Amino acid sequence: MLRWHDAAEGWIREARRVDSPNFDQRPAGLAVDCLIIHYISLPPGVFSGDTVERLFLNQLDPGADPRLADLEGLRVSAHFMIRRRGELLQFVATTDRAWHAGPSLLLGRERVNDFSIGVELEGDGSHTFTSSQYRRLSQLVQLLRQRHPLVHVAGHSDVAPGRKHDPGPMFDWARVLKDEAFAGVSRPF
Repeated sequence: MLRWHDAAEGWIREARRVDSPNFDQRPAGLAVDCLIIHYISLPPGVFSGDTVERLFLNQLDPGADPRLADLEGLRVSAHFMIRRRGELLQFVATTDRAWHAGPSLLLGRERVNDFSIGVELEGDGSHTFTSSQYRRLSQLVQLLRQRHPLVHVAGHSDVAPGRKHDPGPMFDWARVLKDEAFAGVSRPF
């Protein structure tokens, strides 16, 4: 079970807190009504280590592996990451705007970061996601809905088509949308 450490500030007690500098304030008056699902593994297909954390902390050494070279200077972070075994990491408070979706559009609204929460699942688009990840995502959404009026869920590929491909074909949308935690939440694509 997940609980708010401080709901007003947007931090979850059971998440391992890793403060990213890659955020800013949300525009005033916008409801946080969308969840964006991503996948990430760095290097691609590697599901261990702290490379993703280092990316989100601007501490990545792109010279450490040739597959990281195109990430040099990148300043990004999701709010959350769910590891393969279900461990939850939180990088940005849900009350703040994390830099996760980039140029994006949802239902005619640009700048999806303004009104969304970004969740990275440790994955690569070629491997199935784990039951532990789906369970943790369900728990996370249940808690988030206590604080934020989430009514939409989308993949990064939905809001940035052609530019992004995550969460990819291995993400089980049917399973997620049948989950009680997502009752009343739509995938508008």
